[in-house]
Amino acid sequence: MFELSTDIVNFLEKQGFAIVSTLDFSGSIHCSAKGIVGLEKKGKIYLIDLYKAKTFENLKKNPTISITAVDEHLFIGYTLKGKAKIVEREKIKKHIIKAWEERVIQRISKRLIRSLKDYKKSGQHPEAKFPHPQYLIEIDVDDVIDLTPSHLKKS
Repeated sequence: MFELSTDIVNFLEKQGFAIVSTLDFSGSIHCSAKGIVGLEKKGKIYLIDLYKAKTFENLKKNPTISITAVDEHLFIGYTLKGKAKIVEREKIKKHIIKAWEERVIQRISKRLIRSLKDYKKSGQHPEAKFPHPQYLIEIDVDDVIDLTPSHLKKS
């Protein structure tokens, strides 16, 4: 397992979601957005999936996975590669569900505050309509690719 640096852990904790890439039965790449719900410095990442669809089917057949998260304003990001394990809904630990619910509340709050600051009226809060998590993706990270351009990296 790959040890995650403090910079990577801090970066991913600030992200609301990551783009998850899996391989389908023909070897084609499938990408989907999934919510980051937890991580461990020792190289584990936990993602919530709200639907049992293509990603779920792909992971049942092939546990190869990568996740990509970027901050377009800071121009930094990471791709983490590894193997995934599916944790069925009834086996997701309560603290993980609680962490997910807290993240959803934070997202709704940020959207409301941003709307108030911009004097925009919006009845749209997609997060409030999220279904309950269907399963958890537990990733053992094998490799990390720093997407930050070399001239912007810290020395």
